[in-house]
Amino acid sequence: MDAVTELSSHATPEAAPFLPPEAPLAMKPQNLQQPPDRHGRSFDPLPTTPSFLWARRLFVFGGAMLLTGYGIYRINQVFNSLGVSALGVIILILFAILAFWIALSFMSCLGGFVSLIRRGGLGLGIHRTGPLPELKNRTAVLMPTYNEDPTRVLAGLRAIHDSILATGQIDAFDFFILSDTTNPDVWVQEERAFLEFRKATNGEKRVFYRRRHKNTDRKAGNLGDWVTRFGASYQQMLTLDADSVMDGSLIVRITAAMEQHEGVGLIQTLPVIVGGRTLFARMQQFAGRVYGPLIAHGIAWWHGSEGNYWGHNAVIRTQAFAEQAGLPHLKGRPPFGGHILSHDFVEAALMRRGGWAIHMVPGLFGSYEESPPSLTDVAIRDRRWCQGNLQHSKILGTKGMHWVSRVHMLTGIGSYIMSPLWLLFLLFGILISLQSHFYHPEYFGSTPTLYPHWPRVDPVQAKLVFIGTMGILLAPKALAFIAMLFDRAALKGSGGVFRLAVSIVLETLIGGLIAPIAMLIQTSGVISILLGRDSGWNAQNRDDGRVSLKDVAHGYWIYTMFGLLLAVAAWSVSQALFLWMTPVLLGLVLAIPLAALTASRDVGLGLRRAGLLLIEEETAPPPILQLAAANDAARERAAHAPDAPPEEAFAALRENAALLNAHEGALPPARSPGSPIDPHLLVGLLKLREAPSLQIALERLSRQEKAAVLGSAEGLALMEKLAA
Repeated sequence: MDAVTELSSHATPEAAPFLPPEAPLAMKPQNLQQPPDRHGRSFDPLPTTPSFLWARRLFVFGGAMLLTGYGIYRINQVFNSLGVSALGVIILILFAILAFWIALSFMSCLGGFVSLIRRGGLGLGIHRTGPLPELKNRTAVLMPTYNEDPTRVLAGLRAIHDSILATGQIDAFDFFILSDTTNPDVWVQEERAFLEFRKATNGEKRVFYRRRHKNTDRKAGNLGDWVTRFGASYQQMLTLDADSVMDGSLIVRITAAMEQHEGVGLIQTLPVIVGGRTLFARMQQFAGRVYGPLIAHGIAWWHGSEGNYWGHNAVIRTQAFAEQAGLPHLKGRPPFGGHILSHDFVEAALMRRGGWAIHMVPGLFGSYEESPPSLTDVAIRDRRWCQGNLQHSKILGTKGMHWVSRVHMLTGIGSYIMSPLWLLFLLFGILISLQSHFYHPEYFGSTPTLYPHWPRVDPVQAKLVFIGTMGILLAPKALAFIAMLFDRAALKGSGGVFRLAVSIVLETLIGGLIAPIAMLIQTSGVISILLGRDSGWNAQNRDDGRVSLKDVAHGYWIYTMFGLLLAVAAWSVSQALFLWMTPVLLGLVLAIPLAALTASRDVGLGLRRAGLLLIEEETAPPPILQLAAANDAARERAAHAPDAPPEEAFAALRENAALLNAHEGALPPARSPGSPIDPHLLVGLLKLREAPSLQIALERLSRQEKAAVLGSAEGLALMEKLAA
């Protein structure tokens, strides 16, 4: 750690007016090879564990096993009824894994359907309506940001602030903007936006800003740094993402539940996707709003007090997080070694391992986020998530971890390795069909018998297996539709019964065409990780700027070519196989127009005008989203010009004396003798001394050098002396 980083990480309140007095809380990395210190807390069962939770889990896992067993029996009749073959065994193994995956999801959704119809999904004494409980302790609202547009980030945080203010309990909350920004221009823009936000909300005593000069361990390290510096002052922390918006009454209710249940370490809500403009984003938000509650109710129904954490829009007990969620570095080099990328699953598992309950409350609405605008943007984000989830394979053996937490890890891993398994199943299916092409089935041989001899590949049996598989895959959509019929507000907000049904069909058809493209994207991600390629860490694109057809073609031509080759292979086997594979082939061959169409804002908004893919939150926006929209004029302007760079940092500081004074006041003390030397700072200072003007200095400074001199009093003094 360089001197600037070391000193800025421990700046005194006098040197950092952006921050409150420090209240350190120890947070040590956990040893995954040793049982945890639970400090006298029980491990199982926990006081907040629902009654008969074992029966719910037996229903989900037992039902999934029964369905899988029946599917294996039927698929074996398709491929191996005349004797065992190598290809038949491979197909059987692949089918067993894939069948259990979809059967487990189906059974979980059945439990979710029961919970939805019965208006469950709460627990912990939480109520949807009625007077708000009174809060007794202080909670920190944490907004991490990394090279995001500060105007966008602060629009959402301002809405959260104002919504909590409307509850009358604003004094129970402090707000922290936790910056890991590396772009020096965005850094200064963040400071200006923070000062404006603090002034507009009279928040000198409850709105704070902290920027780390070194992004150790990314988001997990960002939150860990806050805990070790300020955590002792707050019983709870509410973690957000840069695109998060949460209703104040929801925050008060789940925070009060945390206060009332001392053994609860985390309460996760269900974020609903909003703000979609492109067809892809609107499909994501429609699916999340219609199918999401069914899925969330299902997993909450059988997770009980062993829930999961999705990294944001959750309230966490600071003591539990500091005590148990310190993440170690994994042995080896990235992508499997190093710091843990998908930290949220691991943090929840470690807190549960330490005897803290982890709960999900999907029955409360009021938590919102945004979706990436295109398949390409999802693929970029998914690559990082893929690496993080596959990395969990090195955490599965953690001593003392609850078995349900291991299931969470396996589910995360499975969500990515299922794609290459589906691809292998498809390819081996072609091979076994090619093999059977040379055999002529004889249902009744020369020996008299009452029962037919099925061929190795029986189209009748294959058709039945296909129908059954598709039924289980599509059943959650049907259950979600039925559940929506019992929610008048949501049904009306989605355009009524007819438009809702048409929207589900439309989303299913387009989603089905995109599925094989996503399968190949995830498969390539898994392969690249296995080959040792690290994903890096980039800011997420949240804008829906236009993408040229040329760029789309450059990114998706390979999927079209693969689809054409697969079509030729299927046709060479038989026309029947070709027709059987048409949905997969069609999606791949049309990859370029599909990617362009779904990334189109015009198509997305056109469907909205037609009353399709609607959700309640856009047709009848709740107060929190109305607040966000009222604070969002500048954000809208940014959305229409997503490529506009932030204002240059030196120019912003020279033109705004108040901003310069605040920036200087937040600088760390000068480097002390013997401390590590920052080479970027040394080179940056030298370039400033030699530059005849600010313009030439900016041309010579790298981003790292510019950020270093911006964090130095000497660098700022040199900057002020330069001619424009």
